Amino acid sequence: MLSPTPISLLCALLLCLPLAIVFTLTTPSSTTTVPTTGGATSSSFPTTNSVTFSKNITARNLLPRFPGKTKTTQKPQIKNATIATISPPPGPPSGQGHPPSHVNNNEDDDYSLFQVASRVNPKPKKPIKKIAFMFLTKTPLPFAPLWELFFNNAPKNLYNIYVHADPSFNYTPPFSGVFRRRVIQSKPTRRHSPTLISAARRLLAHALLHDKSNYMFALLSPACIPLHSFNFTYRTLIKSRKSFIEILQNEDGAYDRWAARGESVMIPEVRFEDFRIGSQFWVIKRKHARISVRDRRLWSKFKLPCLEASTCYPEEHYFPTLLNMVDSRGIIPCTLTHVDWEGSYEGHPRMYEPNEVDLELIMALRKHTPRYGDDESNGSNSSLMKRHDPFLFARKFAPGSVHPLMRIANNIVL
Repeated sequence: MLSPTPISLLCALLLCLPLAIVFTLTTPSSTTTVPTTGGATSSSFPTTNSVTFSKNITARNLLPRFPGKTKTTQKPQIKNATIATISPPPGPPSGQGHPPSHVNNNEDDDYSLFQVASRVNPKPKKPIKKIAFMFLTKTPLPFAPLWELFFNNAPKNLYNIYVHADPSFNYTPPFSGVFRRRVIQSKPTRRHSPTLISAARRLLAHALLHDKSNYMFALLSPACIPLHSFNFTYRTLIKSRKSFIEILQNEDGAYDRWAARGESVMIPEVRFEDFRIGSQFWVIKRKHARISVRDRRLWSKFKLPCLEASTCYPEEHYFPTLLNMVDSRGIIPCTLTHVDWEGSYEGHPRMYEPNEVDLELIMALRKHTPRYGDDESNGSNSSLMKRHDPFLFARKFAPGSVHPLMRIANNIVL
């Protein structure tokens, strides 16, 4: 036999190499797939079919995975952010209608809600303009029967109802009728604290997110009653190009209210010359509702606790100050909720008792006209001098007044 030469060996290797490659690719090996969470199996890399790793390779040696298909960014989901999740306060087995006993007071919850609500379209093109009636309460609504008549005689597509019900109080009987399933996610409120501001902003946020057709937003108390029919109220508000919120600068005790958290604490965000006072109850347009839930700068000051409760009424300061600073030209400086401050007691206005309530009182309240800003500024503003906006709501009525009010209801709301 002839000895192999180098050339013959090289030729033999070149002939055998393809066979070796084919044998390697077609021979199965003992392998395992990489599991994903939950026990499912999936590819770690974006190759043709699947890629396997030998058993002797430990997990710590695996290369990091390539990211999968990019998912569309989702807007933050806020619990109870829409009316679809709003339900009447759940009650105990006896069905007494108690609100939930546990409430998360984390301010981050509100921030997320307000952040989402602040991104809504301020001027959506909707064929129908609606009014959002927002009730801020810590008691059952004593005048629910009167409001039932008010809303039952109105087209259902012209309004929405929202209720912020302090969950630390007992609601017996539970909300029903037009108020059923209108309670938003609520938190405790307390006088002389910023919790009432937060509650109003929560109502605005839910109303903004719930319906793009909400055009005007009316904040009401449980002691409020309507002074006119729904049709009259609707026409008055929808035709307005501006918000209605009382703006007062030169009220007695204004400096003490501004300095209630301490000397100069409000500076630089809220200078004393920018500080305003006004009624807690207002009717504002969608643009201003969006501004109110978007704000963080002024809120950083108004959320601070006061040192003296007797001068601490944040709910009467925050909205007038904010909207006057941001868009004073877009505001009619008055409230459309009548209140009688003569004979007020400890910061509360006069309360109408049942024996005072009759048709004559209602007609008298209808004839009153609002105060437009500070007295000395009215004379210099010709546009305000010509206005005679009607009061649409009135407070403060004792709960027992519902009976005489119902007797004259046909003359009030129909």
